[in-house]
Amino acid sequence: MIKLIVGLGNPGAEYIATRHNAGFWFVDQLARDAGATLRDERRFHAFYGKGRMNGHEIHLLEPQTFMNRSGQSVVAVAQFFKILPDEILVAHDELDLPPGVVKMKFGGGSGGHNGLKDISAHLSSQQYWRLRIGIGHPRDLIPEGSRAGAKPDVANFVLKPLRREEQDVIDQSIERALAVMPHVIADETERAMMNLHRNP
Repeated sequence: MIKLIVGLGNPGAEYIATRHNAGFWFVDQLARDAGATLRDERRFHAFYGKGRMNGHEIHLLEPQTFMNRSGQSVVAVAQFFKILPDEILVAHDELDLPPGVVKMKFGGGSGGHNGLKDISAHLSSQQYWRLRIGIGHPRDLIPEGSRAGAKPDVANFVLKPLRREEQDVIDQSIERALAVMPHVIADETERAMMNLHRNP
């Protein structure tokens, strides 16, 4: 059963609208749905709150350590509340999915995502759930005829704000993810994934 839901992003006003903060956007909305207030919790190096969904208590977390140190915050909460890796869901931006696509999976590598890499290192495990919010890849912005030899600037891409049309479809994908969260919290992850993945 999922007990802790983590949204990944970077702290600070200059990062609020950037692609790398998609996990924060998801947890912000989930907190409203769960009746939780996220507060600055220094012991967890994060904004943290507790809410209820489907009669179950859930812990919500937005690490404020910058992306590549997210694991410090996640492991602090996991140890304090005795939460196991397989009871954690991490919501994050996903380069390998186009905007508008959102998928959920269990375990796997980091795919080059520094937040996931640090969480896996701190938990000494990759066996946790991920909610992958598609943001697209900068290679898709390179004109087709000039892609050979062109090196997309991933670091710059994820730290830039979205275009309006991207924001709209990502917002819709987050809404679809929020709609299946009651199933996730009720330990009906297979049902949640089936509902989520049958949508585009």
